[in-house]
Amino acid sequence: MLLDRRSLLFLSAAMLGLPSRVGASDSPAIPLWPGMPPGGGGPSGPVRISSRGAWSNIAQPSLQLYRPDKPNGAAMLVAAGGGYKRIEMDGEAHPAAAWLAARGITAFVLAYRLPEEGWKAGPLAPLQDAQRAMRLIRAGATGYGIDPGRLGVLGFSAGGHLLGLASARSAFKAYPGVDEADAQSARPDNAALIYPIITLEPPYDGSSTRRVLIGRHPSAEESAEWSVQTHVRKDCPPMFLAQAQDDPVSNPANTVIMAQACQAAGVPVELMRLASGGHGFGMGRPGTPTAAWPDHYEAWLRQRGMLA
Repeated sequence: MLLDRRSLLFLSAAMLGLPSRVGASDSPAIPLWPGMPPGGGGPSGPVRISSRGAWSNIAQPSLQLYRPDKPNGAAMLVAAGGGYKRIEMDGEAHPAAAWLAARGITAFVLAYRLPEEGWKAGPLAPLQDAQRAMRLIRAGATGYGIDPGRLGVLGFSAGGHLLGLASARSAFKAYPGVDEADAQSARPDNAALIYPIITLEPPYDGSSTRRVLIGRHPSAEESAEWSVQTHVRKDCPPMFLAQAQDDPVSNPANTVIMAQACQAAGVPVELMRLASGGHGFGMGRPGTPTAAWPDHYEAWLRQRGMLA
């Protein structure tokens, strides 16, 4: 479906002038919404960036584009973690996007709304942003030089929870459409969730993700509704999962639960269990078992037609 004039101008302006390879500091932001995000509210002022490169005060959810020198037509939406209280851009998202771009995959880093920052959509706000991002990327596929049928997601920690929900609940209408771009599918073609939060149900409900999204004393129904595994069906995209066995933040049971849900639904899944490495290791720490996961992920991407 063709974009209306307003949306076309919006996307064209966002794509013009982008360098062939961008870094975290000089990538122009691509706003997700043509006006106020669904429901309104939220903070004001510029993004706050901590000393370690974590973002908060997300007043305007957006995408940062990493365009490869030699794009192969595949694309990836990347979401870092931070317990839905911040977004670990420098520790997770930007290194992942650079890694993907170095292999020919066009990467889009998602700056999503944080529910505790006054958004009236509450816990729905990040999912709305993830779905909108997928649709915007597909709507602008020609301009980005990508194949809309080769669009995956890569999420870390709470970003893994977000993109896990976006994968398992892609048919759920998290917001009313705002323009022609919203006619596009929000379903990823593949998904990688790295040390993700999956379940918000007891006994694995001690995470910041659970507290921010549904509070300290949620009902059983709320806990199930905001868990990823409860929404996995046969139309969920193929999954790659990786987690350290000594993860102190996301109980290692999270990836096991997700793998079991995928297997029960007939969804192809690969689970990489690392002997050690803790949490928040991003693209891997040299000299530790976590350094191995990107190579396995690269092989998996090749099997999925994302790499030549």
